[in-house]
Amino acid sequence: MLLTVSGPPGAGKSTTVAALAEAFDLEHVSGGDIFRELADDRGMTAVEFNRLAEEDDQIDRDLDRRLREIALERDDVLLESRLAGWLAGNAADLRLWLDAPIEVRAARIATREEKSAEQALDETRERERSEALRYHDYYNIDITDLSIYDVALNTARWSEDDVPEILTAAVRAYDPGDDEGKYAVEGVKYDF
Repeated sequence: MLLTVSGPPGAGKSTTVAALAEAFDLEHVSGGDIFRELADDRGMTAVEFNRLAEEDDQIDRDLDRRLREIALERDDVLLESRLAGWLAGNAADLRLWLDAPIEVRAARIATREEKSAEQALDETRERERSEALRYHDYYNIDITDLSIYDVALNTARWSEDDVPEILTAAVRAYDPGDDEGKYAVEGVKYDF
């Protein structure tokens, strides 16, 4: 099984995917973890590394190529990244999108990264703007187009414990024999 979990920063992906990976005995591969490790290797914050990625497109392309290869070549994986659903494309069994209002996400990020909510909000807006432009420019992906996702969930409406339960129930209820068709991922330029 290949599950993808996508969504903007602070949507609760990391919290949720650990429970999903455990529930279905899937290897968890996090694009965000890989990105933060690459930033840390260069002594940069994620925001600083995002700025560098605006100037050096190979940073995104290398990460995205690696995630696409994992999606196409490996089994029993939960792939988590902003573009996981797009990168896995039609190879994914189910594509999940997690979101929450930006103020909620910024507050979560502020707590996690020990910064002010105002700073987190400004950085999150800048990061999302930057990423949206790059995704469109590199791959012709409109990150606001949620049509490819099988489930889109506002994580601010349920508790941290309830969100994984809701998604686990959705995945368990999925029966390929009853599947009348997922939305195809079309128009993406996988230009790595």
